[in-house]
Amino acid sequence: MITDEALMRAVAEGDMEAFDTLVGRHQQAAWSTAFRFLRNEADARDIVQSAFLKVLEAAPRYRPTAAFKTFLTCIVTRLCMDWAGKKRPVTMAVLPEAPDPSPSQEQIMQDDGLAVAVRGALSALPSSQRMALILHHYEELTYAEIGNAMDLTPKAVERLIARGRETLRETLEGAR
Repeated sequence: MITDEALMRAVAEGDMEAFDTLVGRHQQAAWSTAFRFLRNEADARDIVQSAFLKVLEAAPRYRPTAAFKTFLTCIVTRLCMDWAGKKRPVTMAVLPEAPDPSPSQEQIMQDDGLAVAVRGALSALPSSQRMALILHHYEELTYAEIGNAMDLTPKAVERLIARGRETLRETLEGAR
């Protein structure tokens, strides 16, 4: 399998098939990050489209100092944070993703109520805390990778996540 970095070198030389391969590999993860932050399908699609246009524009200057996924996450994160400064997020009760068929129906109903409460509490967090938590818990990025994406130190990311978790805990306990 061709690495993402090799594909980016090919994109820099004008290979649009290489670009299509990168989009195919990373589009869903980028959309998930954007949707979890924005809570709106159309806005998430717009962010992802803008992110891949930025990847295409940056291809000639791209230097693989970090994994391509980190590079793309940085772009998506910054676009989402810019969006948050301009617009108020729209909350949705249900993520438009296919449910996992393995749990029982009863478990799904119980989990759905908790998931709705968590998403609501997450949406109320300041945008930097919300993005840090999304990148860490949903996208499973390290503090260093989140720091690269958000232009913060790993220690600052750790503090954001700790404050976000504490606020979530207080909010969810208050809702109980």
